Amino acid sequence: MSISTALSKKTIKEKLKYENEDNKFTKISKKSNLGMNIILVTLSILSILPFLFVSIISLSSEESLRANGYSLIPEEWSLYAYRYLFNSGNQMLKSYGVTIMVTVLGTIIGLLLISTYAYVLSRRSFAYKKFFTMVAFIPMLFSGGMVSSYLVMTKLLGLKNTIWALILPLCMNTFYVIVLRTFFKNSVPEAVIESAKIDGASEFRVFFKIVVPMSLPGIATIALFLTLGYWNDWFNAMLYIDKNSLIPLQYLLMRVENSMEFIINNSTKLGTASIDIAKTMPKESAKMAMVFLSTAPIVFAYPFFQKYFISGLTIGAVKE
Repeated sequence: MSISTALSKKTIKEKLKYENEDNKFTKISKKSNLGMNIILVTLSILSILPFLFVSIISLSSEESLRANGYSLIPEEWSLYAYRYLFNSGNQMLKSYGVTIMVTVLGTIIGLLLISTYAYVLSRRSFAYKKFFTMVAFIPMLFSGGMVSSYLVMTKLLGLKNTIWALILPLCMNTFYVIVLRTFFKNSVPEAVIESAKIDGASEFRVFFKIVVPMSLPGIATIALFLTLGYWNDWFNAMLYIDKNSLIPLQYLLMRVENSMEFIINNSTKLGTASIDIAKTMPKESAKMAMVFLSTAPIVFAYPFFQKYFISGLTIGAVKE
């Protein structure tokens, strides 16, 4: 037997051995994959159930809730909680409009500021990146406090009772800048930027034509965070907004709930009319209707961000 024939037989044996080992690991991975799928499906169902439960309670009549408590299949369906909330005239629709406008404008402005700031900090050629990193990082650790922020917004900038009082406080976030800066470093090769610069592209053209398309997962993730922040914000409205025409949805729902609690808890002190109003007021179903109205748009919008959101969280997580 020649040496080449012996080597070829040895190579074939080793190849078959590795293929058997691969098949063994593949079988194990399939079982593990099935188990993980079952666990994830179970967790998904457990995550959906609370929202489904809330929506069903909001469609239940207040009398059935008082008599039988919460149940997945109510004895009596009713839209009274939603009619009660929307009976405030056009205020609910106005608040929805304010929240949508603030969310859209705030997300666009925030993305523009955060992405450009993060891109500058990610460039090796930027001479002052350490200084501007500290400028952004220090306020995250040591803030000026609520009183100073209020004075700056109302006295210095004069933004009280304006739409910008709801947009500007949330449009810049140091944590998002650091996350996006790291994403730019790991996902955008420096050679691509240098090649574009050699071809005569300006910094703005490099950013909008090359960096942004290559960084859509990270930018979409930050956009989702900003959208959630603006949609759920009520604190800035409580501080800076007195006009009913500028009240966002979350703050309006909180005011409605507080008013209901006040009437129900003090109905005996306020007189007979208040007692009658308290009896007909949909306390529990209205609370659940508020939760549904405030969370449903985000729940339905999330699937459009999902593929970018997952990619944005995983890309750049491992440094090679």
